[in-house]
Amino acid sequence: MALRLVADFDLGKDVLPWLRAQRAASEASGAGSGGADVLENDYESLRVLNVERNGNIIYTYKDDKGNVIFGLYDCQTRQNELLYTFEKDLQVFSCSVNSERTLLAASLVQSTKAGKRNELQPGSKCLTLLVEIHPVNNVKVLKAVDSYIWVQFLYPHVESHPLPENHLLLISEEKYIEQLRIHVAQEDGNRVVIKNSGHLPRDRIAEDFVWAQWDMSEQRLYYIDLKKSRSILKCIQFYADESYNLMFEVPLDVSLSNSGFKLVNFGCDYHQDREKLSKHLTLCVFTNHTGHSKTFTTSLENVGSHVTKGITFLNLDYYVAVYLPGHFFHLLNVQHPDLICHSLFLTGNNEMIDMLPHCPLQSLSGSLVLDCCSGKLYRALLSQSSLLQLLQNTRLDCEKMAALHCALYCGQGTRFLERQIIQWISENVSACHSFDLIQEFIIASSYWSVYSETSNMDKLLPHSSVLTWNTEIPGITLVTEDIALPFMKEASEAIGQHQSSAAKLRRSGKESALGQSSRGSRSGCQVLNFKGYWEKLNSNLEYVKYAKPHFHYNNIVVRREWHNLISEEKTGKRRSTAYVRTILDNAIKVISNLEARNLGPRLTPLLQEEDSHQRLLMGLMVSELKDHFLRHLQGVEKKKIEQMVLDYISKLLDLICHILETSWRKHNLHSCILHFNSRGSAAEFAVFHIMTRILEATKSLFLPLPPGFHTLHTILGVHCLPLHNLLHCIDSGVLLLTETAVVRLMKDLDNTEKNEKLKFSIILRLPPLIGQKICRLWDHPMSSNIISRNHVTRLLQNYKKQPRNSMIDKSSVSVEFLPLNYFIEILTDIESSNQALYPFEGHDNVDAEFVEEAALKHTTMLLGL
Repeated sequence: MALRLVADFDLGKDVLPWLRAQRAASEASGAGSGGADVLENDYESLRVLNVERNGNIIYTYKDDKGNVIFGLYDCQTRQNELLYTFEKDLQVFSCSVNSERTLLAASLVQSTKAGKRNELQPGSKCLTLLVEIHPVNNVKVLKAVDSYIWVQFLYPHVESHPLPENHLLLISEEKYIEQLRIHVAQEDGNRVVIKNSGHLPRDRIAEDFVWAQWDMSEQRLYYIDLKKSRSILKCIQFYADESYNLMFEVPLDVSLSNSGFKLVNFGCDYHQDREKLSKHLTLCVFTNHTGHSKTFTTSLENVGSHVTKGITFLNLDYYVAVYLPGHFFHLLNVQHPDLICHSLFLTGNNEMIDMLPHCPLQSLSGSLVLDCCSGKLYRALLSQSSLLQLLQNTRLDCEKMAALHCALYCGQGTRFLERQIIQWISENVSACHSFDLIQEFIIASSYWSVYSETSNMDKLLPHSSVLTWNTEIPGITLVTEDIALPFMKEASEAIGQHQSSAAKLRRSGKESALGQSSRGSRSGCQVLNFKGYWEKLNSNLEYVKYAKPHFHYNNIVVRREWHNLISEEKTGKRRSTAYVRTILDNAIKVISNLEARNLGPRLTPLLQEEDSHQRLLMGLMVSELKDHFLRHLQGVEKKKIEQMVLDYISKLLDLICHILETSWRKHNLHSCILHFNSRGSAAEFAVFHIMTRILEATKSLFLPLPPGFHTLHTILGVHCLPLHNLLHCIDSGVLLLTETAVVRLMKDLDNTEKNEKLKFSIILRLPPLIGQKICRLWDHPMSSNIISRNHVTRLLQNYKKQPRNSMIDKSSVSVEFLPLNYFIEILTDIESSNQALYPFEGHDNVDAEFVEEAALKHTTMLLGL
């Protein structure tokens, strides 16, 4: 299945053996079973109650006397600890322990077992206690009321000594939330006691709410109240300095009933009516920065009366998983939510859906998932193997796109995963019609290779080559809305921006609608103490200033500058040598960095020739990308930025090399094909095809290719294509002629009529400067004719006719053809007077006499003599 749940904690394996060992030790000492007595049939009483911010797990069970026992499992040390024994036969439904493990808060209700006497006071349904447990000492009754009370200690980030005051939230079924401030002191050494336990200060945090969620990671309280039938989502932030404030409030486009009441992530709630809750809206809030609302609507197949279980939301950081067991499984890309194709939607009868747990799951921070029914804490991971299988087997382009991105997110640039994807791409290069598979893989994989270097990378580099998606996704409709800024308390003090996203789902008839909304603001002077706050603020302001996708790097400037440099080269005019040398030095650094990453020998002859055009493109991209990073990554060392740039561009080139080498290896090609005097095979044509697709993928994005790519591509093209197809590919830019390839062609091929035609056609398509150099390598009348024409053009480009008094000396000429003799005499005179101005790059044998000889040979050939 696409989602893999790996158990981090299991009551049956991590707690039960310890309890049995405690019982055995107690019996051996003769102390009796006591509070550690756990019989086999008492396993049902062992339940998880809560998972605190530090990862510690609180659980409870009953001994053979019915006493309630509280225990704690330390996720760091993997050790269990007995916290407290309450000697009454009650049921615990909410519990929390402070970070120092000195205080325990718990809410208990009457046991449901038949025949049990009522242990609570008359008129009371719930007993809420605060206990000193370091060591066990006083017990204070906080509430004894006829409504349920949930408890939760705050866990502020404190890097030094513990704070002298603990804060406890009390959430009442009567729709109010209080905060208790509990002062503690140490007495008699390490003994911790509550000061002024008779009067604990209380703050009313919220009231008249219909839904609330606790975010233990960020220490935030989300709740919804109804004002004039409108649902208002509010968020309260609790800080380490014991203060709190309203971060934001924003209206939600959801319908809630004032008679409903639901809590999310306030421990394992065994007392909320599951059947009743399944009929209400399922809503979860996850922190994110995207800033707009998306509503997904999915059609359910074969919906019957058995569909009673609610929707499950799981926070996977980069994704939010949403699934209805047996019906659909969605992975919503919340990091890049702009295009629907980057999210995965599996519906209907799919084995990935059927294998997911059918019991309610509770999503915690860090991709943790709590299954209260089984007492297991899972770490939710996306399965690379399942995603690769989906990529290979699905027929829908949208699922291929989503599976590719999910798989790369899982692998984070690992070589093994990339090899598997490249192997599939090389065999299915034309599998997608809505997007370029090679292009998408190169961009996405390069993005993930440097993603972890800085928290802002998702804003600076493109993660996809696709900017729009208009293809329909079966069974899914999407509505995107920009939402208004929320009301910000103390707006005059608001100096930062933080956004959150909420996911909601409602079921009506045969359709389910899922949405996520986001917008938020953190206000108040407390943000001044946040680590890295100002850097984040500056980044967010820049992001808003430039707006996507313009904020992402692109090669528009590189394209323009590269074309300018190539034009200057063709005209023989080039700007300062120092500038060009700097650009080429950048390319050398990229190639050195690339070779350092690849220790093994390469099968293909890439990176072995100069190919100045590709090196210029490579160097320009280094320069422009470095400027882009320096502009938006203020505070990051210049040396680190330079290395990030080299790593990113090296990755681009490395992926291209690996795609080509995979195809090369698959078709078992050898170095013998690097000569032009061999015939093309089916294997060579297959490699030529994959190289053409690589060229298409990089051309539209104007990405560099490894030096030597165009030479190899041309060699394979000459092998595999008829002349007219070959010339068409050259003229249309599919094949780019390099000096290395043309030189090898001139040397490898003999002067048969077919080869002469090929050589002449190639020379005519070369830039003038390169063409002149190539002609000197071909000992043939055609090349002599071209050389002569170029020489005459140079001599006569500034020629001004002068009156001539002398007659032609016939004794000095070998041919009595007056027009030619007269023309040659003019050339000789110009050469004599301007010899220093028109040298033929060291070839002194190109002169008027050479021109005369070439002209006569050409005429003879034309006349068939």
